[in-house]
Amino acid sequence: MRVTVEVVGEDVHEFDVEGASYADLLKRVDLSPHEVSVMVDGRPVPEDQPVESDHVTVLRLVRGG
Repeated sequence: MRVTVEVVGEDVHEFDVEGASYADLLKRVDLSPHEVSVMVDGRPVPEDQPVESDHVTVLRLVRGG
């Protein structure tokens, strides 16, 4: 499945995934589940859930150190 990952205010990435979780997508864009919320159709989804959507929005909650 081809998935578009939009990091709000930053970049848009596209990946081919098979059997991946949302946490796996976050690793690919070099973000931690502790600093973001993963949204599908405007609703947050658990990071350990398998990817079931072709468009994911990532909202960064923490930035910097």
